Amino acid sequence: MNLVEKKKVIITGGTSGIGKDIAILFAKNGADIAIFGTNPERAKMAEEEIKKACKEATQEVIVKLVDVANTEKVKEAIDEIVASWKQIDVLVNNAGITKDNLLLKMTEEQWDDVLDVNLKSVFNTCRSVLRTMLKQRSGRIINISSVIGLTGNAGQVNYAASKSGMIGFTKSLAQEVARKNICVNCIAPGYIQTPMTEKLPDIAKEKILVMIPLKRFGKTLDIANAVLFFASDFSDYITGQVLSVDGGMTK
Repeated sequence: MNLVEKKKVIITGGTSGIGKDIAILFAKNGADIAIFGTNPERAKMAEEEIKKACKEATQEVIVKLVDVANTEKVKEAIDEIVASWKQIDVLVNNAGITKDNLLLKMTEEQWDDVLDVNLKSVFNTCRSVLRTMLKQRSGRIINISSVIGLTGNAGQVNYAASKSGMIGFTKSLAQEVARKNICVNCIAPGYIQTPMTEKLPDIAKEKILVMIPLKRFGKTLDIANAVLFFASDFSDYITGQVLSVDGGMTK
């Protein structure tokens, strides 16, 4: 079953980690993919992996090196994709960074950088793709938030603010565009196995696992599968929702 066959999909932060695995899964299901990133080497490697995953030789993979916090650059990139594809079916906002610090030690730059990449980027991409989706009278927007946006976390006031802001953005935009058959939903990943979590000391991992009823870290594919569900016809009657994919950590 190809849940997104022939659909046109844009994924920010798509050159590594969760974003890359979302792109690979969508490619396996027959979608045309455009990924946004900033690192040329990672972008090239991701492009090769995604192309190998494509079900059909006719599928297209586009790579854009773009700072998603830059409003004009995002608009320019999306305009170019629309000119080529004539439609946008799915937008996945996955780009995100962390610059952790206690509030009293946090610099203005650390605050601004995290809010710009994690939250302003969602404003930039959604505003640009909506022009096309509204004309189509169809579309799916899936925003990748975090359980930290639901629970908070010491040393991450900037990250928590950006991710909880994304949740409020999702719920509000869902109400604005529902009448045009556009669904907007949010996924809140918990602790996912990535190179970053692998570097955690064993004692830190043990403390985290105590909070997770399933007693294991999630996999990037767990998030990719949830995104695929929201992009498919199976979620036609779901909008404005937040799905926690966290092994039962949040209640």
